[in-house]
Amino acid sequence: MEYLVSDDIFSDHPHYCRGVILVQVRDNRSASPELVALLRAAEHGTHASITGNVAEHPRISAWRDAFRLFGARASEYRSSIESLVRRVAKGDALPSINPLVDIGTIASLRHLLPVGVHPVPASAALQLRRARPGDRFAPPDGGAPEPIAEGEIILAASAEVLTRRWTWRQAANTQTLPDTSMVFVNIDGLPPATRAEVQAAMQDVQHLIEAHGIGVAVQSAVLSRELPSALLHVG
Repeated sequence: MEYLVSDDIFSDHPHYCRGVILVQVRDNRSASPELVALLRAAEHGTHASITGNVAEHPRISAWRDAFRLFGARASEYRSSIESLVRRVAKGDALPSINPLVDIGTIASLRHLLPVGVHPVPASAALQLRRARPGDRFAPPDGGAPEPIAEGEIILAASAEVLTRRWTWRQAANTQTLPDTSMVFVNIDGLPPATRAEVQAAMQDVQHLIEAHGIGVAVQSAVLSRELPSALLHVG
């Protein structure tokens, strides 16, 4: 399965990169008190380190600027990392969903980067690209398919939109469930985040997955302007 970042993404964001990890899942059912404890520790660290206006933090303002470029109101549509940090800043305890989702949240807070976990789709190449006519998105609340303006940055498998607005919201059928057998993890880096910091987050995710017996990372790649695609061996 090819995973491609479209050239026009790099036209506006030449130093953007996306880390991708393919994971064979062994056990996403068993509750993990150890991961919940790490989640609480990540919340505490974020709460202590983020002061002042969340929107002005360099790691978050970069995403607000990127969203504005494709027409998304920064105050209405927030990147996944901004949404997480705002919840933590308010003192919310983030829910433990399942081990893989918890690991994504832990790594996102530790590294202040958007981290998404997706089940591997049955077919079709994966593309981070701009929306075009015919794309369709099933909202996670089970509502009617949403129209998508051309030019919005999406993650898609053919015309099926897996994530809207780059790192904003995943579709209903992209939830990582207890019986999910294979996933790919996305880790996004916009400057001031560097490729090395994305790679450090990737190593953290891989360590958490393997150290807690959740699965094994079978492949990884960093997609960038220099290497915009990779073949994922999902068979």
